[in-house]
Amino acid sequence: MAVEPILVLGVAIAAVVAIGYFVFASFAFGAGYQPTPRRSVEAMLRLAEVGPQDTLYDLGAGTGAIVFRAARIYRARVVGVEVEPLRYAILRGRRASGPFADRITLRWGNFFALDFRGATVVTAFLWPGAMARLRPKLEAELPAGARVVSHCHEIPGWRPELYDPETDVYLYRRPHAAAVTPGGT
Repeated sequence: MAVEPILVLGVAIAAVVAIGYFVFASFAFGAGYQPTPRRSVEAMLRLAEVGPQDTLYDLGAGTGAIVFRAARIYRARVVGVEVEPLRYAILRGRRASGPFADRITLRWGNFFALDFRGATVVTAFLWPGAMARLRPKLEAELPAGARVVSHCHEIPGWRPELYDPETDVYLYRRPHAAAVTPGGT
């Protein structure tokens, strides 16, 4: 039984469109998609000392690398926030079909509209501009002792408590991550 060339071409075009949407559509929502490497996810959760007492907010949750690991391995309560509709649908499907769904809350929308007062840990792999915009919100809303863990990009004006160069992970702790004044220490 021969496969019709038009069918093969149709499947190939559909695959390219789907992959293109998945990778590039989020630019329309303000950020590109790049999954956090597994080693970095593990470093972020380990350095932040995530545990069952924590409520972790994962900003730009993508397909859930941090969300599901934090709930499953570390037993944290997790709020995963994603703005891109397809990735949000993937998150919902994964939560519905996996264990620890009771520990995971998913939010579809802009994380700048969230209230971070309930967070004890915030994780992010965001572009530098988003990190700069996020800083005043974190300063205003995070409770004392809350940890912020970022992959790849620093929070401008904050001094990290720890930096792991092997995984490019920064750990900040509020209020110790107080703003550094320009020209100061």
